[in-house]
Amino acid sequence: MTQSLWMMCLLLFLEGGTLSFLTTPTLIYYGRSHEPWMVGLLGSAASAAGSALQLLLLRWALSSRHRWMQRFIPSREKVEGVIRQYPSTSFLALLLARATPLPDAPLKVVAAVVEYPVTRYSLAVFLGSLPYFYVLALLGRALRRAQDLHIPTWVQVAAVAVIVVGFLVDHLRRRMKKAS
Repeated sequence: MTQSLWMMCLLLFLEGGTLSFLTTPTLIYYGRSHEPWMVGLLGSAASAAGSALQLLLLRWALSSRHRWMQRFIPSREKVEGVIRQYPSTSFLALLLARATPLPDAPLKVVAAVVEYPVTRYSLAVFLGSLPYFYVLALLGRALRRAQDLHIPTWVQVAAVAVIVVGFLVDHLRRRMKKAS
């Protein structure tokens, strides 16, 4: 992967328009070699643009013209009623969903069904992504600095041993619980 911020933006645009399963490692990778604020800002903008494109594609796919998608569409009346009743909550929900690593696919589907404005959707994605992307870029920066720090081999082996012992204890505890 190249160190170019343009490449990062292209990757995050494509991620925003698809399943978004490589966003976290991409941001950590680019955070290692670029300023975290720059990675957060440009990454959020690229992701918001990709998400806007995905919203438009979802609208098209979930429209009533496509009978094969009918089983995936929630009750339009129910969703529209909730959106009308709480219009600012939908923006806040989108913003908060993007500020966490939790999947936001259900919100995307609802936004597509009710034809949520693309500009408001993109703004929510952008604003929600900013702090999350910034923190991931900071993590990348910290990991780069940690590489310069030499951790003794015995500490690494001890850490792995503690993790393995923890898994074994948990496994044995579950087995004994099932047996009783």
